[in-house]
Amino acid sequence: MEKEENQNNTDINQKAEEENSGPEKNLNAENKQGEVQEPKKENIETTPEEKIAELEDKVTRTFAEMENQRRRFEKEKEDAFEYGGYSFAKEALNLIDNLDRSKYALENDDKLKETEALKKTLEHLDIIKKDLISIFEKNNIKPIDSLNKKLDPNFHQAMIEIEDNTKEPGTIIQEIQKGFTIKDRLLRPSLVGVSKKEEKTKENPENLKDK
Repeated sequence: MEKEENQNNTDINQKAEEENSGPEKNLNAENKQGEVQEPKKENIETTPEEKIAELEDKVTRTFAEMENQRRRFEKEKEDAFEYGGYSFAKEALNLIDNLDRSKYALENDDKLKETEALKKTLEHLDIIKKDLISIFEKNNIKPIDSLNKKLDPNFHQAMIEIEDNTKEPGTIIQEIQKGFTIKDRLLRPSLVGVSKKEEKTKENPENLKDK
């Protein structure tokens, strides 16, 4: 009896193991079948001709970049030589401005008007200004002609409009601050006043009746 019971228990355990392991085995088998196998990568070797063409392209690009850098360097060197004193020249223009302001202040001083001291002082200021402008011109720094010229935004900056029927509108009739150029570049624009047509005032109809 005991042998039969042990045999029965053994058979039951084997069936349980088969039931438990059966689905897992099936799933594993399905998973293996469902897996997508990656295609094998083929080693594509470049031919010697293709390698040579690639190297030639790289060499050509390198030479082109070197040539562009050389041209940029030459341009920067030329600009540095031609316009190296640009900032200094722009600051130096303040000397002329200060001379003009000093001259204007002296001319409008009631205590100095019509005195010999004022006359001599103004003459000396004019000499200094002419010397400065002469030095500037030797270094290709030249004043811009403005008076009686048409307004040019490239060289002039209009500050005020002045009614004047004797001039065409947009004609420069006042120079507030002189402008300068350095070679072919604008150092600073001229500050100017330009002409405009006089505005005609409309008369009141009631005033016309009274007339």
